[in-house]
Amino acid sequence: MPKPFHLNAFLMGVGHHEAAWRHPRTNAADVLDVRHFQRLAQVAERGRLDSIFFADGLAVGPRVAHNVQQVFEPITLLSAISAVTDRIGLIATASTSYNDPYTLARKFASLDHLSAGRGGWNIVTSAGAAEAANYGLDGTPEHAKRYARADEFVEVVERLWESWDADAVVLDEEGGWFTRPDSVHEVAHEGEHFRVAGPLNVPRSPQGRPLLVQAGSSEAGKEFAARYAEAVFTAQRTIEEGRDFYRDLKARLAAHGRSADELKVLPGIVPFIAATEAEARELEEEFTRLISPAYALSQLSQMLGVELSEADLDGPLPALPDVSSIETNKSRFELVKALGADGRTTVREVVAKLGGGRGHRTFAGTPEQVADDLVAWVEGGAADGFNVMAPYLPGGLEVFVDEVVPILQERGYFRTEYEATTLRGHYGLLEPAEQDERAVVA
Repeated sequence: MPKPFHLNAFLMGVGHHEAAWRHPRTNAADVLDVRHFQRLAQVAERGRLDSIFFADGLAVGPRVAHNVQQVFEPITLLSAISAVTDRIGLIATASTSYNDPYTLARKFASLDHLSAGRGGWNIVTSAGAAEAANYGLDGTPEHAKRYARADEFVEVVERLWESWDADAVVLDEEGGWFTRPDSVHEVAHEGEHFRVAGPLNVPRSPQGRPLLVQAGSSEAGKEFAARYAEAVFTAQRTIEEGRDFYRDLKARLAAHGRSADELKVLPGIVPFIAATEAEARELEEEFTRLISPAYALSQLSQMLGVELSEADLDGPLPALPDVSSIETNKSRFELVKALGADGRTTVREVVAKLGGGRGHRTFAGTPEQVADDLVAWVEGGAADGFNVMAPYLPGGLEVFVDEVVPILQERGYFRTEYEATTLRGHYGLLEPAEQDERAVVA
């Protein structure tokens, strides 16, 4: 029998390609229109996708002159989207470096209630110097220290979400009882980074707690994911690299008392889809030709943490430091460095490879070829599903939903109807109470 897999739509502005806003297939003004994002969510729900996801950053950064930014705070945006959708999961990015556990626990619990159990949190530690400056810091906190804070942060948030028992709310109008007082608990956390009394002032959410997602692929990131994450968004470019990452991450789960099926690995895929492979490749090239060189060098500088604004586009990447000296996004640094490791690939060629999805894998082909590729990754042990990053929106998502998803459904790899009502249910994950019961039995 085919192994059913999971599909998340990673929505970003008017498309993931860096020049999407300049292409005639998009309308740049949509980035400021909530109705655009509501319609995208409805398209994803029409395809019975598991979830939609919004990334987030806490600074404008150096690229604002040449790119349309994703401007809305994602939890707020997903609250608006929840009102016009019924089943699609709703995942927002939020930083552990520049938030407070109590505030963030409350926001995600509220989103989960507003959406009837469809909320998810993509946990990031924020690696940008501009983000640090917006929060009064002189530089990016060290990689290890960011993850140490994140570890305690998530522990506190989970305890806050669990501070209300599932049966705490009774709504006894005749007796005058809103809750069972002994079912609402203090947290009383005192740690290195946080001191939180609790309980949370939002009752337990419909799915027990929101889904936890993570996207780091460094050693610290993988250990963090093995402990907490239930879905991982990652960026391998070949099936061999994907298989190695998949096996490595899954093997780490046992040390945390978890089984392999408790975490879903979803590599990113940027699909350019057309009736023929030649047309799909030409479509990709149309977008590549629209990339601004100044923007591309600024983006590359930010990814590598090395100033490249004056680099020769037709020369090789300059010598880059060892990853051990990098305090920003280590896994993305290694990915980009590897693209130019042969010494022959030019900066211009590296920029073209990154233009579609900032290092995520791009694929140009027919709907059938895209479906074949996705199946090969799942059957080859490199993925549990995919983080679909349409290069332009809404059209890139529409063609995926209308032409690729039906092929996957016909082959038995994807659902034809939603069977669950919660995000955890879509991913085949137990609710916390069920996990606890299974652990006791084990």
